[in-house]
Amino acid sequence: MTTAGATGTTLPLHTHPYSVKRHGRNITNCDSEPVQTPGCVQAHGALLVLRLSDLRILQVSDNVQAVLGYAVDTLLGQTAEMVIGQEGADQLRTLLGRQSTVQNPLYFLTLPAASTGFCSAQHGVLDVTAQTMDGVVILEFELAGEAGAVSPDYFALVKNTVARLQTTDSLLQLCDLAAKEIRDLTGMDRVMVYKFHEDGHGEVFAESKRTDLAPWLGLHYPAEDVPKPARDVFSKTWLRPIPDMAGALAELVPLLNPDTGKPLDMTHCFLRGVSMMCTEYYQNMGVSATLTMSIRRGDHLWGLVSCIYYAGSKHLSYQVRAACEFLAQVVSLQHNAAEEKEHLAYRLKLEDLHQQLLATASRGGGLATLVECTPSLLDGIDAGGAALYEDGRWYCVGKTPTVAQLRGLGEWLINVKLPSSPHPLYSASSLARDYLPAAAFAKEASGLLALPLSHKGGDLMLWFKPETMQTVNWAGAPDDKPTVMGPNGPRLTPRASFALFVESVRERSLPWKQVELEAVARFRLQLAETTVECAGRRPSLSAELARSNEELDAFAYVASYDLKEPLRGIHRYAFQLMEDAALSNDKNRHKLDRMLRLTLRMDSLLDSLLHFSRVGKADLLLETVDLNEILNEALEMVGRPGRAQLEVVVPRALPPVRGNRGWCREILVNLLSNASAYSDATPKRVEVGAILPGEVHSRPGCPQGSEQHTIYHVTDNGIGIEEKHFAQIFKLFKRLHTGDKYGSGPGTGLTVVRKLVERHRGKVWLDSSPGKGTSFYFTLPCGGNR
Repeated sequence: MTTAGATGTTLPLHTHPYSVKRHGRNITNCDSEPVQTPGCVQAHGALLVLRLSDLRILQVSDNVQAVLGYAVDTLLGQTAEMVIGQEGADQLRTLLGRQSTVQNPLYFLTLPAASTGFCSAQHGVLDVTAQTMDGVVILEFELAGEAGAVSPDYFALVKNTVARLQTTDSLLQLCDLAAKEIRDLTGMDRVMVYKFHEDGHGEVFAESKRTDLAPWLGLHYPAEDVPKPARDVFSKTWLRPIPDMAGALAELVPLLNPDTGKPLDMTHCFLRGVSMMCTEYYQNMGVSATLTMSIRRGDHLWGLVSCIYYAGSKHLSYQVRAACEFLAQVVSLQHNAAEEKEHLAYRLKLEDLHQQLLATASRGGGLATLVECTPSLLDGIDAGGAALYEDGRWYCVGKTPTVAQLRGLGEWLINVKLPSSPHPLYSASSLARDYLPAAAFAKEASGLLALPLSHKGGDLMLWFKPETMQTVNWAGAPDDKPTVMGPNGPRLTPRASFALFVESVRERSLPWKQVELEAVARFRLQLAETTVECAGRRPSLSAELARSNEELDAFAYVASYDLKEPLRGIHRYAFQLMEDAALSNDKNRHKLDRMLRLTLRMDSLLDSLLHFSRVGKADLLLETVDLNEILNEALEMVGRPGRAQLEVVVPRALPPVRGNRGWCREILVNLLSNASAYSDATPKRVEVGAILPGEVHSRPGCPQGSEQHTIYHVTDNGIGIEEKHFAQIFKLFKRLHTGDKYGSGPGTGLTVVRKLVERHRGKVWLDSSPGKGTSFYFTLPCGGNR
């Protein structure tokens, strides 16, 4: 989630002339190496840089004579037709006009052997790919293979592989199968799925290898083995081929673009020159060729698929690499689903216990009841202890640090750690790394999961995991950092030893699972709603209203247990049947999978019904609300990891209102979630603005009298809504689009928005048309914001 038009992290580019071939040995630190702008290509192929406007050649790799049969000076300043012919240039223009080639290399041409001296000598042909960026076209020429050779049916191979990947029941099974399938496809000697841990170090999570090779499964590698610049590149690309680790490098001529004076950003180039340290690292391991793919969760780099070859060069054609790139994307997409399936039973248990805790909280008595009741806060997650901080007092259950230690930890969380976090959640499996005093209570609390309970962050909910002694097998000593004398003094070199190094790790707990992080984040929001309602009930209510509240609480209790428990029993039974080998054929598994989805859907509907029944039941307690602050809180709630990028623009500061803070936040959360869900645009863009009384505006559908108040709006670039559906979308459980393409919510969000706006004596309406986005307008006149 970004604001003010930001679209994501941009890697810094070095702007001085640099060539890894000439300057690579001067680098003293892996993190300072300009891997995006190496100034060189791998010499098994050639690269041309063309001006986008007229396709004239601005830069070339200095091996074009060997690869393409043209001298460097002959090509510079000429048009692309000189190399790829008129027909090829026409194909290139067609590709650029019809396809998205921005930082996206696409195949468009194969040059016959007769056109290239480099390939004719080897009886081969060249594949040509094109991409665009920063006003240039980058053409890459690579050896495709023997002329006339018959290629396998890669579509059929990938189709069958994807079908097998979809049958896996756990993350480990998915990664094991992916490693095997990719090794079969590429013919590599060893394929590893490499997982990054919280502190940056890596672990071989799955492996497929030749039988004569020693296993690396379970080995750990220091974070420095994949330095930050390399990780940054892998978070933006899917594939990195190095077919010949001992191969020569060809330098760009000139090193800087003559039009811009800048080096060429080669982040997405297949031929991008190899880092000197990367080459040394692999050669120290006896590796001669590699192919590396990214595994991502949204924009987060979860790990890598590392393919290794030992017996000389290993050139993989564009078709093979394209198949591998597609499989890397499939594994990334399946990643969440595999882990979700693996932890399904645990997630259901967490949700059930959290519903019981919410029922306890709704009956009053303060948050302290969550650690004093049965089940307690500790039962809601796999932890050794839990603590709750409310109104200056600590409440504990299980094994926790002392109250004095908790005070120091709480102050650090409230004043230092949580304010600097983009999301209101902190998790660590080695707390002492971030908070040094935690070493004193590592036995009770090496792991910490912390959430603020209020928007000011003054109240806290904590879970602790005890220290778990772990034996970690390192591939070489993690602190082994040898240096050699370079032109400018000592410089760091890759480790020369990969012998097994065993280390006993202290002050570390078992890691927190993603399902736990998601469950407690949801519990926090539900708990905040419950406590707001409880705070809004006043003793002066009449007996009849008190009875109504009691009946509503009773309904919530019955719905939670008498309705949800049988439903979850059905879900558990279906889940168990899926594990039965006798029912594992595709037809039965499809039926049971549908039953599982339907029970989860019904469970979600019950949750939404309970939430809707509680929304707005408390008295409208007015306060001055800063909507800009509320918007940031809403973005935190909507912008969870793994969701599509949402670009939010606020043209000017939003004026404050007199209203209910929690309800205002929920209005924005639902409208932003709606904007994110119902959009195919890239990027998804939302504008949040305000129209002050007296400002000229034309807003179709504006209710009479609304122009006397500030009109707030949330405008998106989504799929839009037909006018005939305007009234329908505010109805409970009304969804215009079924299926999962635009989310699978129950259809209560806009109903909740209308209910909360009307409690503020306001109006809500919309303006939209199919394909042109939607604008939701609302007023909050309760406090007189005129």
